[in-house]
Amino acid sequence: MCASITLYSPLNHWNAGPGKTVGIIGFGGLGHMGVKLAKALGSEVTVFSQTNSKKELGFRLGADDYNATSDPDVFSRLSQKFDIIINTVSAEIPLDLYLSCLRRDGTLVQVGAPKDQLRISPHSLYARRIGVNGSMIGGIAETQKMLDLCGEKLIFPEIETIPASYIDEAYERVMKSQVQFRFVIDISTM
Repeated sequence: MCASITLYSPLNHWNAGPGKTVGIIGFGGLGHMGVKLAKALGSEVTVFSQTNSKKELGFRLGADDYNATSDPDVFSRLSQKFDIIINTVSAEIPLDLYLSCLRRDGTLVQVGAPKDQLRISPHSLYARRIGVNGSMIGGIAETQKMLDLCGEKLIFPEIETIPASYIDEAYERVMKSQVQFRFVIDISTM
């Protein structure tokens, strides 16, 4: 539920819906829920991921477009396309490249929690009145709206259930980006 409200709150606040284009940076535990929720709200949804390894899955979960950021042409091809871009990544990434993909008055929303400061050139913001914002989770009323949407559209997180004895291996897989979305520990194995 935390991942869902973390993505729903900025989508709701910045009015994602029909006629809006939403970019989701990262296609993990947070990002996959962003794709599902933005699509359920009626937005056109694009995924930015390091590689195309999850591309087929991205389309299956509702993405209209999926782009590997390792492709040197991706940012010029998507220049000024988006109303909202949500960054779910906690690693340092070249945010100025993503800002170039925002339309006039577009917004980049940071929900991933990097350990260092975000690096953004002010010149990336001026010409098109770009906004950079942060968002965490929503309140009770907004969480209820999110739950209602998820119930109506049958939106669930993608999970991999593991036994408690697998916790160390699961941690290593997370650290190596070898998990798709979320691990859930089967507590009956404890």
